[in-house]
Amino acid sequence: MAAIPEFDPVVLERLCDVLGATDTGLTGSEIGKLLRRLSIDDPMPAMTKRVRLFDALSRRQQTDHSGNLVAAFIHEAMNPVRHTGSADYFERKRGELNEVLAFAGYELGEDGKLRVCRSAKTLTEAEERAGRLRAELRKRGVHADVLRFCRAELVQGNCFHAVLEATKSVAEKIRARTGLAGDGAGLVDQAFGLGNAGMPFLAFNSLQTETEQSEHSGLMNLMKGVFGTFRNPTAHAPKISWNISEQDALDLLTMVSFLHRRLDAAARTPRTT
Repeated sequence: MAAIPEFDPVVLERLCDVLGATDTGLTGSEIGKLLRRLSIDDPMPAMTKRVRLFDALSRRQQTDHSGNLVAAFIHEAMNPVRHTGSADYFERKRGELNEVLAFAGYELGEDGKLRVCRSAKTLTEAEERAGRLRAELRKRGVHADVLRFCRAELVQGNCFHAVLEATKSVAEKIRARTGLAGDGAGLVDQAFGLGNAGMPFLAFNSLQTETEQSEHSGLMNLMKGVFGTFRNPTAHAPKISWNISEQDALDLLTMVSFLHRRLDAAARTPRTT
């Protein structure tokens, strides 16, 4: 690793606040384990997590006259392998760290590694760097698959293409779960319609009562409505002639998040044809 200058104490303190947050940060045992792995002294193990972590990292960078082990700790804590199965959490933490790191001239990539970027000078600039639209989606707890399919567009704040990519992600998940090759409303009918077999490929519930059947049908129509209202216009109309506001984009992406969660919970039936 190339030499990294010492992190400003205020930046380091805020990084430790994120990594050691009471409810969402590393646990005390995780902090101890990572400090030991990096051979960083842990002189205050009984203190609150964020204070303990700041003390350990601050002392070490003062001793080394370098921020290399601070960076190494972030790399260890944000190693994507550690977050397998919890992509939502990884993205949320990465965004929180990037809002702080922007002031030090760094950003944390999807690979969990720091890279150099232009330093932010104001809060507004830091928020824009992280992506205002994406930051709002994180606050809403939007499904990780929505963020994954829209990442490049969201970073640029491109609402038009964010909408297009988000709706594509619903069809992609249906195809992945069913093995079907269709698209749009036709794919929804194939995957969730009863067909000749009297059962769908995917079921949102047991379909045993009229209420459950109505819910299943309603979710089918909601998905088809998303495709018809948003995907078709964005796929075929030039950007300049199909305007979408940031608020509309946020609402749509939240709706797509809901559909992803229902698709994740949908049951695969024995139907094969």
